[in-house]
Amino acid sequence: MNKKQIVVGVAIVAIMGYLYSLPVKGLIKAGAARDNAKSAPPQAAAKAASNVTVEMVSEPAKTAIGAALAAKIADLEGQLKNAQGDAEKLSIDKKLAASWDDVNQPAPAAFYYQAVARKDNSFTAWLNSGSRFNDAFKITQDTALTPAFITGAVEGFTNALKLKPQSLDAKTGLGVAYVNGGASPMQGIALLREVVAQDPDNVSANLNLGLFSMKSGQFDKAVQRFKTVIAHNPGFEPYFYLAETYKQLGQKPEAIAAYEKCKEMMPDPVFGQRIDQYIKELKK
Repeated sequence: MNKKQIVVGVAIVAIMGYLYSLPVKGLIKAGAARDNAKSAPPQAAAKAASNVTVEMVSEPAKTAIGAALAAKIADLEGQLKNAQGDAEKLSIDKKLAASWDDVNQPAPAAFYYQAVARKDNSFTAWLNSGSRFNDAFKITQDTALTPAFITGAVEGFTNALKLKPQSLDAKTGLGVAYVNGGASPMQGIALLREVVAQDPDNVSANLNLGLFSMKSGQFDKAVQRFKTVIAHNPGFEPYFYLAETYKQLGQKPEAIAAYEKCKEMMPDPVFGQRIDQYIKELKK
C-alpha cells in the first residue's frame, strides 16, 4: 500500500468519525485543547505514554480488520517472539509495519516503524514512525493512548530532522505533533509556517494550518488554506473541511457546493446520506 492510500484511509476514518458526532481533535475549540494539555503535567504525560504498548493497540486493530487478516499478522508476531538476533528481528519488524500499513491501521504500524528506526536509525523509518503516530492521534477516540502517539510522533520527526534537517515532511509532521500535544502549539505553528514559506503550495502543511485555524476560530484563514490544498491536490477531505468552514461563516451556498463536491469524491452510501442531511439543514 502506498503513502497516498494510507493517508486516504486515515482521512476516511477521521471524517466518518466526525459525521457520527465523535470528537475530531483538529476541530475542538482552542481553549479546550489548552485546558486538556494543562491538565496533564509533562511527567504524567511521559508516564502515560510509557504505559502504552504495541500489544494494546494491536488487539483492537485485529478486531477491526477481521480474523483472516489478523491471523497473518499474528503469525508474524509469533515469528518475532522466536526471532534470534537483531537482524532477524529487524526484518520481521519491517514486515509487521508494512502489514499494518496494508490494512490502514496506523497505531500498530507506528510502533513497528519505531522499532525499526531505533535499530537502523534511518530517515525513512523515523519519518514513517512519526507519520503513523500522527495518523493514529488523528483517528483515535481513546484519550489514554494519545500521550504515547504524541511522544512517538515527536521522537520520530525529531530524529528524522537530525538526519535530514531540511526535510519539509519532517518539519510538517513535527509541527503537527507539537500542536496536538498542546505544550508547544506556537512552536508547532511556526514550523508549519516555515514550511509554507519555503513551499507555499505544500498540501500537508496547508491542510493542517487550515485545521488549526478552524480550531482557533479563524475561519477566513482556514478557507484560504483549504482552497490552496484543493488547487493542488483536490480530495474529499479538504472539501469536507472547507464545507464545515463555510458553514461556520454562514456562507450557506458555498458550504453546500463544497459538501456536494465532497460527496462526489467519496461515493459511500452512508457518507452520502450524512452529507445530504447536512445540506438539507443548510437549505432550511
